[in-house]
Amino acid sequence: MRAAAAGLADHLGLGRRDVEDPVPLDAVALPAPRVPPPAALAEICSAGDHERASHAWGKSYADVVRGFRGRFDHPPDFVAHPRDDTDVERVLEWCSHERVAAIPYGGGTSVVGGVRPEVPSSCNGAVSVDLRRLDRVLEVDPVSRSARIQAGASGPVLEAQLAEHGLTLRHFPQSFEFATLGGWIATRAAGHFATLWTHIEDLVESVRAISPAGEWSSRRLPGSGAGVSPDRMLAGSEGILGAIVDAWVRVQPRPTHRRSAGVRFRSFHDGADCVRAISQSGLHPANCRLIDSREARMTMAGDGSHALLVLGFESTDHPVDFAMGRALELCAGHGGDVEPRGSGGAQGSRAGGSAGGSGAGSGDAVGSWRAAFLGAPYLRDLFVAIGVLSETFETAITWERFPGFHERVTAAAEDALREVGGGAGGQVTCRFTHVYPDGPAPYFTVMAPARRGEEVEQWAAVKRAVSDAIIAEGGTITHHHAVGRDHRRWYLREVPQLFAGVLRGAKAELDPAGIMNPGALLEPAGAVTYSREGGRR
Repeated sequence: MRAAAAGLADHLGLGRRDVEDPVPLDAVALPAPRVPPPAALAEICSAGDHERASHAWGKSYADVVRGFRGRFDHPPDFVAHPRDDTDVERVLEWCSHERVAAIPYGGGTSVVGGVRPEVPSSCNGAVSVDLRRLDRVLEVDPVSRSARIQAGASGPVLEAQLAEHGLTLRHFPQSFEFATLGGWIATRAAGHFATLWTHIEDLVESVRAISPAGEWSSRRLPGSGAGVSPDRMLAGSEGILGAIVDAWVRVQPRPTHRRSAGVRFRSFHDGADCVRAISQSGLHPANCRLIDSREARMTMAGDGSHALLVLGFESTDHPVDFAMGRALELCAGHGGDVEPRGSGGAQGSRAGGSAGGSGAGSGDAVGSWRAAFLGAPYLRDLFVAIGVLSETFETAITWERFPGFHERVTAAAEDALREVGGGAGGQVTCRFTHVYPDGPAPYFTVMAPARRGEEVEQWAAVKRAVSDAIIAEGGTITHHHAVGRDHRRWYLREVPQLFAGVLRGAKAELDPAGIMNPGALLEPAGAVTYSREGGRR
């Protein structure tokens, strides 16, 4: 970190060269547990400082800052590590009886406060239910290309087991290394791939969960029109309707044909017009990420004079040369120039490739951007240490509204950065992470000088201003980062009030004591709610 700090600060034009050290755990005084692990569950529970501290926060910028500074205001009272369904049932039964909040925990990668054990005073305590021991591929159906996988399996763990059968789930979110299948389903996570099956629910056949009221699951089917789907209700439930324990998911052979290219555009909006044409062409690229000139410069994928389109195709069955050729014709028709490449090139079809697919070789713009993208979560700790405020906002909007949406959300972010930075400002960048025939998923990144000791307040001000702008302009508060506690107030403005009431009713049926992840998605019982217009009621 110390070796990288000076170069990073110079490149960004932000931050300090001196690196702040995090507070070591042995200097942290955690609040005393309110409830001890019950004797009947003692063998699967731990109340050690490291266990409690490491389950106290997720991975949002504010969470990282608080942990860095040794602030653990609301750690769980203990952590449960169930080994099987029976253990999950026993933990939830005890929590319901004792009115102790149960927070389902997978990889802990939530960036929206989804795993923080901040619970209402009506709860007598909080338990983090760590499901990572449930990490096996239980069944594989090679005929239907499906697999039944336990919810606690992380990306590398489940992929290694599927590889033994020559298969892959083909779901690679940025948190792939640590996040779990259950967490992906509970948060409707999106992967790297830009079109078609973008979200985990596109790959789900059925889901099984255990709630305080009992087990519930959907029937395993390729599709159904039979009413409201149980698995679709569990997708995005964020632990408030029970703990997901396993799921049948659609798998496939690893792709054997790939091509990738980078295309430069004079402006981000020229590139957006081209991406719209590609998304409406039926070509269905695996990767179609448009990166504005500022992000291209920041990630060393360009000099700041042009936007970059990262384009890729892949197939398990047939060459993709025609699809790439036609996509590049569309790019040329919109003023795009194919990026000169190093060892990657606009490659011919080839076997193999890494998780995430459709990448590029080293020594080129696409490879530089891809390396920066994969390394971004690891850089954020360094940003905190050198005094850089960073946050991301990902959303979706229809094509006809995108130009005005992009202009106004960017302006709101720049105004907020100037305000929290005391006029010093910062930088706002944008890229498309996913594209659909009817609209893109813009992903805004904001960075600014941070005032040490005031980072959380700065972050909250920027979060509020940009989120307000996104909702006011008709976008979604989240395309793939979930709601958690941090996005809740905007989510409740986005969805109809009647729907929020229906969701509360479902939670009351499945979780009568209200102990499942209270505060995520919905406000805890008795809290202030917000109307669609943003008013208190």
